[in-house]
Amino acid sequence: MAGATAGPEIERLIQLLARLPGLGPRSARRAALHLIKKREALMAPLAAALQTAIDKVEVCKVCGSIDTQNPCTVCADARRDRAVIVVVADVADLWALERAHATNGLYHVLGGTLSPLDGVGPQDLAIGALVSRAHGPEVKEIILALNATVDGQTTAHYITDLLHEANVKVTRLAHGVPVGGELDYLDEGTLAAAIRQRTLF
Repeated sequence: MAGATAGPEIERLIQLLARLPGLGPRSARRAALHLIKKREALMAPLAAALQTAIDKVEVCKVCGSIDTQNPCTVCADARRDRAVIVVVADVADLWALERAHATNGLYHVLGGTLSPLDGVGPQDLAIGALVSRAHGPEVKEIILALNATVDGQTTAHYITDLLHEANVKVTRLAHGVPVGGELDYLDEGTLAAAIRQRTLF
């Protein structure tokens, strides 16, 4: 049986890197080796950035995003359309919409989706805070930007029922054929959703 190829400190670095999404043990080993070879240019700044994140990153008290200021950069931006709140499951979804410049509204991060099988109920998500925000006088529309999964759609229906009393329009993202998509390569569920939600040309 082969022994360890590096000291315990390097093995610990590899183990921690392997916990990151998209990195397995082999990729983590390559990443660790690259960081060690470039320790002045990469590892020292990375360690400093991680320490800053540990010290300064916090959850926004308004929307639930993460930032180094509270309220977060998006919530504090006076140029944002305060009549629109885009509901997302996770901060990664918020970042994806921001990269696409898809909306100029505000956001609300739920912290996940309802999942009875995993024991995630309404009390585990920021749904109550969303309902409170939806009753604000300037809010006119809630956009449910949740994944088209069973849990995502269950969460969307649950939220829609709760917002029935609020004087807001509740919309969701369109589902169907993606831009640049070819029909032959799409699954049956996507094609069925595209036909059901067809629009005037």
